[in-house]
Order: sequence, then structure tokens, then C-alpha cells
Amino acid sequence: MAFELPPLPYAYDALEPTIDKETMTFHHDKHHAAYTAKLNEGVEKDGLSGKSIEEILANISSASAMVRNNGGGYWNHDFFWKTMAPAADRGQPSAELQAAIDRDFGGLDKLKEEFNTKGAGQFGSGWAWLIVDEAGKLAITSTPNQDNPLMDVVDKKGTPLLGNDVWEHAYYLTYKNDRPGYLKAWWDVVNWNTVSQRFADATA
Repeated sequence: MAFELPPLPYAYDALEPTIDKETMTFHHDKHHAAYTAKLNEGVEKDGLSGKSIEEILANISSASAMVRNNGGGYWNHDFFWKTMAPAADRGQPSAELQAAIDRDFGGLDKLKEEFNTKGAGQFGSGWAWLIVDEAGKLAITSTPNQDNPLMDVVDKKGTPLLGNDVWEHAYYLTYKNDRPGYLKAWWDVVNWNTVSQRFADATA
């Protein structure tokens, strides 16, 4: 069964003013749609039909560059949309997640500072991530292009809790070349309810 473009889980303008309607429309309807189409093409060529996207990513070293790039783009964007939410649905870190943040970073402000530094320092296009690493601790990492921490090719593997897209198409219409400004503003739309649930699932 072919992979399908997941619908955006809220209206295109739901994250304004942090992320504008035009950016969300092009990002989802054009970029994410293109990754989906190319992933399906690559999966067929590689003989990977029937595998889940997570199975494909876990063994991405044996797949083609087409599947690596577009499979990452497909999964990353679905994860990214769900990492954000309109104001009424965002919540706060759960008590358990907050305790882990305090333990591993010394507080939420320190986490944000380290995350923003990692995202701003990612050369070229890529992603910044908060993960539960293989030792069970929170860690911040970044990946180039459409790679992610589920892949067997990355320097630091783990279970992603939140991720921010630092490709220019994610922010350029509003923030131009001010990636640090985008990273700082992005925290205003993080869906902590979803991030907390991901943490609970990853540490169960």
C-alpha cells in the first residue's frame, strides 16, 4: 500500500503569527506532498513495498538515496506538524518530562538555549531534535538534510520527542535569513501535550 500525505492537523493559519499561512500551505501541500510522491516511487524501485516507514528508516543504510531523502522528508514532516499546535492545545511539559528536563539540562530555558544553538549551527538544511537517547536520557542533536535520529546512519540515535525544521522553506517568508529568530519564536507553538506523551511512550 502506498504512503499517503497525512493531512495537516489544524488550519493553515492556526500557528500565526509564529508561522504564516502561506508558509504552512506551501510547506505541507507542496514540499511534504513531493516527499510523499518520491518516497512511493523509491520504495517501489527498492522493493520495499509493504514495510512501514519506521522499518525503512531503521535500515536506511541499505536503501537508495532517493528513499533516504524522501523517506526522511515524509516522516519528519508528519512528526513536525504534530509537534506544533494552536494555542488551546499546547499545554505544558508533564511533571515527568519536566523532571527529566531539569535532570538533564538544568531547566527548560537551558534546554531551549541548547536546542536553538544546535539548530542555528546546523550547516545548510537540516533539523534540530530533542530525543530520548539509547541510555534513556534526554539529548539534543541535529541532522543534515532529511535525516533523523531513527536512522541507522546518524551519529546519535534515539527516539525523537520534538524536532524543528531548519530548512529555509520552513521560515523564510516571515524570518528571511534570521534562522535564530525563527528558532526562538518557534517555542511559542510547541505542542507540549504531544511531546509529553511521546516521552511517556519512549520511557514506558
